[in-house]
Amino acid sequence: MKVYVNDEIGRLNLEDGLRNVSQQRREQALRFKYEQGRRLSVAVYLLLKEALSEQAGIDENPIFEYGEHGKPFIVGHADWHFSLSHCREAAVCVVSRKPVGIDVESIGRYNESVARYAMSDEELAQIERADRPEVAFTRLWTMKESLLKLTGEGINDRMKETLRDVPPSAFTTIERLDKNYIYTISEL
Repeated sequence: MKVYVNDEIGRLNLEDGLRNVSQQRREQALRFKYEQGRRLSVAVYLLLKEALSEQAGIDENPIFEYGEHGKPFIVGHADWHFSLSHCREAAVCVVSRKPVGIDVESIGRYNESVARYAMSDEELAQIERADRPEVAFTRLWTMKESLLKLTGEGINDRMKETLRDVPPSAFTTIERLDKNYIYTISEL
């Protein structure tokens, strides 16, 4: 499976990008108050277009519809699954013939109160043992969020149990410590 990544968001020509996305995506991107949000919204969509063209031969601009919990799917191409994510440093996309999830997060300061809300006791112990708790937390968070994107559930109040009963082989995590982000792909 190929992951599409743009971690040079500042180089994106926003004007050109806005001309090369669907009207639906253009409107979504322009709702962002700040230019960085607009850039990320356009960049991740352009990654999806590239992936769909390469993997599925789909060259038109994808139009989204949304499931019960907000999970998007492509109108007219329900047999293709995708997942998109972005953070300050990067936009990522993955496309597959089966359900898939991806999440990318910036590595920030470790916040113990967020960890206590979202992590099980075992995961908290793992974070506390780590040389870099902020990296361990971000790794686990991207695993959880990518899985919730795969299932279409989204972030919920059962975050602590999210990874229970899921084999480690369901996840591929890439740590780009040099660029300050981590992403995880989930496949079941």
